[in-house]
Amino acid sequence: QVQLVESGGGLVQPGGSLRLSCAASGSIFSILPMGWYRQTPGKQRELVAAITPGGGSTNYADSVKGRFTISRDDAKNTVYLQMNSLKSEDTAVYYCNADRPPPLLPYWGQGTQVTVAS
Repeated sequence: QVQLVESGGGLVQPGGSLRLSCAASGSIFSILPMGWYRQTPGKQRELVAAITPGGGSTNYADSVKGRFTISRDDAKNTVYLQMNSLKSEDTAVYYCNADRPPPLLPYWGQGTQVTVAS
C-alpha cells in the first residue's frame, strides 16, 4: 500500500511560481511511474506531467511545456512539480498519481488547490 500526500498549493499571482511536493509512504516508490494531474469543476482530470522510475524520461501536457518541471527524489520518496510563469488557467486542484500496471488501480493523493489570481 502506498499513501500519497501533496503539499505546496496556494494562491499566487499570474506570472508567479509554486512548487508542489508529493510525499509517498511505502518501499516501492522508486519503481513506480509518477504523475501530476489537475482538475477543475465540471471537467475531467487531466495529465499535467509524468516521470518514469529513475527519472530518465518525462512528458508534459502541451499547455505546460516550458513552464512546469516534474522531478523525483527516490531517496526522499518524493515527487515535485515546479510551476513557473503561472496563468489563471492553471487554477485547479492538483493530484499526485502513482501508476500501476492493469488490473491494479493507481494510487492517488488527496489533492492540493492551486489558485492563480491577482
